[in-house]
Amino acid sequence: MRLFAAVVRAAFFCYHGKSKRGLIILNKELNQTAGEQMLFKKKKKLDMNNIPRHIAIIMDGNGRWARKRGLSRSMGHREGSVTLKKIVEACYNLGVKYLTVYAFSTENWSRPKEEVDELMKLLLEYLKNAEKELKGKNVRIRVIGDRKRLPAEIVSEIERVEEKTSHNDGLIFIIALNYGGRQEIVDAVNAIAEDIKNGNITEINEEVISQRLYTRDIPDPDLLIRTSGELRLSNFLIWQSSYSELFFSDVLWPDFTPKHLEEAILSYQGRQRRFGGLK
Repeated sequence: MRLFAAVVRAAFFCYHGKSKRGLIILNKELNQTAGEQMLFKKKKKLDMNNIPRHIAIIMDGNGRWARKRGLSRSMGHREGSVTLKKIVEACYNLGVKYLTVYAFSTENWSRPKEEVDELMKLLLEYLKNAEKELKGKNVRIRVIGDRKRLPAEIVSEIERVEEKTSHNDGLIFIIALNYGGRQEIVDAVNAIAEDIKNGNITEINEEVISQRLYTRDIPDPDLLIRTSGELRLSNFLIWQSSYSELFFSDVLWPDFTPKHLEEAILSYQGRQRRFGGLK
């Protein structure tokens, strides 16, 4: 690699001279080449025995993706739904056991009605066509979040799909819909208060709280991915992600590919998870 860089640098100088701009362009190209080679090497080392059991994804960037192309935000969401199908399949093929995606937050209701309506339409389409999209794969679909504000037709489809796929024990695909991490904790606290009132519990600990969350029988995420370059959790699985490995990608969600997913997993595999202890 060093010899290659030296040869390219010499050839570049012959053509461009030792200008500052030329150096910047050359270094950028060499860094990109080196980065691509490093990524290629890492991809060959993907450890199939160390795949995260549970991956959670904040699918961000649909609106910006559309704006860059002069399209409506709704078109961005539609393209994002295509990406989601590819990532679900990639997780299934990699042997991921749980995949949780942030589809619609409790705060998203504040968006323009036209955008919210389009999101609900996309969600309804996906639920109606779930069995066809899964193509007979051993995938179970679950939906977490507050269903009270959702349209009745969507609630009906949620119940149908959950029941239809309930026997599957391969990938558990969890859709966070009208979900908010703080509201989830509030609901758990209210449930605990009711249990105390009824004499069902006498002590509150982490397990008591965890068992009253929407994810009560789902393990915490091992890896949490957020696309689009934003560096925050945005009220997503804030209790469950306490010890999750975080991976932030600059790629907008509609452009996120299975190769980007593998890059996130490679990053995860290169970390030591100590959970506050020493190794």
